[in-house]
Amino acid sequence: MHLSGEAQLSEPDLIDRAREGDGTAWEALVRQHQEPAFRLAYLILGDAGQAQDITQEAFLRAYRAIDRYDPARPFRPWLLAITANLARNQRRSLGRYWAAVRRFVERNPEPQPAHYSDHIEEKVTQRWASQTMWEAIQRLDAKDQQVIYLRYFLDSPVAETAEVLSVAEGTVKSRLHRALNRLQEVIEREFPELREGIKT
Repeated sequence: MHLSGEAQLSEPDLIDRAREGDGTAWEALVRQHQEPAFRLAYLILGDAGQAQDITQEAFLRAYRAIDRYDPARPFRPWLLAITANLARNQRRSLGRYWAAVRRFVERNPEPQPAHYSDHIEEKVTQRWASQTMWEAIQRLDAKDQQVIYLRYFLDSPVAETAEVLSVAEGTVKSRLHRALNRLQEVIEREFPELREGIKT
């Protein structure tokens, strides 16, 4: 069957069809989730080719395990957990890991509202602040860095972050709270020029 109404199908419907062997339904799931999976793999590995390989492997493993997947739970965090585990197994060096995160952020600055387009000075200031903030984040330990980038750089909800990290939602909230407090301390101590840009 051609999925001309693909946009109207819910994720559980697509998963059910994929379980029945509908390749078009599985392709729709891949299209919906390949970008965040690739982005996470790239953040961990720092190499686009390796990240692409890991993303493909993650989808392959997810497809093979689709019968064991609980459709009552969101698909994306389950897939991201598979992706993160594969990527971490391939490259465990935290130094290269965070160098990859920094390169990703520097190459992909946040889009600015249209009314800022003519304000070059403001753009330069914002870019400086972004890079300086990254230097501050790199002063934190790996757990603090990880929860910050999942929540703020991948924009993952608390439930999804919890699933990717294999911890409870409450643990994500408390870990994030502590991480942000430690980041605030780092900024106060080492990057006081950033204080004006931080809302308390």
